[in-house]
Amino acid sequence: MNWPALRPHKIPFRQRLSRASVALIQRRLPGSGRSELLFIQRAQREGDPWSGDMAFPGGRMQPDDAGPRATAERETLEETGLNLLRYGRFQARLSDLITRHHSRWRPMVVTPYVYEWHGPEEPLLNHEVQRLVWIPLEHLAAPEHQSRRPFRTPVGTVGLPCCRYQDYCIWGLSYSMLQELLARDPLSR
Repeated sequence: MNWPALRPHKIPFRQRLSRASVALIQRRLPGSGRSELLFIQRAQREGDPWSGDMAFPGGRMQPDDAGPRATAERETLEETGLNLLRYGRFQARLSDLITRHHSRWRPMVVTPYVYEWHGPEEPLLNHEVQRLVWIPLEHLAAPEHQSRRPFRTPVGTVGLPCCRYQDYCIWGLSYSMLQELLARDPLSR
């Protein structure tokens, strides 16, 4: 599948900040023409503010990583056992997003990379991941599955946009990445 020419937004001076990368992995269902997107449910861990949340596999860039895309590929293999170098076909880079480290206020740039999966699903989950969940792209794009998630801030509770699937809620950075993917991805149409 050919992606349209993309001009993802890149955070200025991102090389001077902490970096992380994630992989948005899609697969086509044989015979149906439909596609699914892979999410991980983060493991329950005390002190982790995103414990149990839905996310994309990925993590922080290490000094040995050849670049942010290599980080997404390494982290996906470590967390899920899915080998993107062998079975994934790189599709596109999406826009950088800025967040902060878990327990610090220092900014961190997160770069999403999109892959199409062409391999077997033989997950080998590490301690950071509770489960893998494949969600149909048509479900993720449907307006009736868009909602709001209450989020407490120091000044009160706000409703953040989210997408609901079964008992799962996709929100925050993952939701932002999902929205860009749905707006640009030829598989989601």
